[in-house]
Amino acid sequence: MANRYDFRGSIAKITREGEVLHLVAEDDYKLRAMADMFRTKATKQGIQIQFFDFSTKIDDSLGGNLKQQIPIKQGISKEKGKEINIFIKDLNLKVHSQIQDNKVRVASKSKDDLQKTMKALQGKDFGIALQFGNYR
Repeated sequence: MANRYDFRGSIAKITREGEVLHLVAEDDYKLRAMADMFRTKATKQGIQIQFFDFSTKIDDSLGGNLKQQIPIKQGISKEKGKEINIFIKDLNLKVHSQIQDNKVRVASKSKDDLQKTMKALQGKDFGIALQFGNYR
């Protein structure tokens, strides 16, 4: 950000505390530009934007600055878990799916069925970013 002409000599920073990103800038234009730059850089790094909740409100900070807290989304809500579970059951593949805390676990004896399930899940938009792990 220091290389951009509109941020020279101004307060503009992004920090991370736990599962929240803090954006601080002097005015609304710079804050929105920072959020846009963050989206662009995250996309270039292969990070899905759906992991971040940019809909949070912009607050006044000390010294006349503005700040925005952007939570990092983790896990799946119960409703989304049920929706994903029903979608998997409707595929009619030999897989077993179950909701565990904030995850949906899918198990099968056949790797091919698991791969078909993953492709089907990636092809459907659930409104959240999906990650896959533990491919056994």
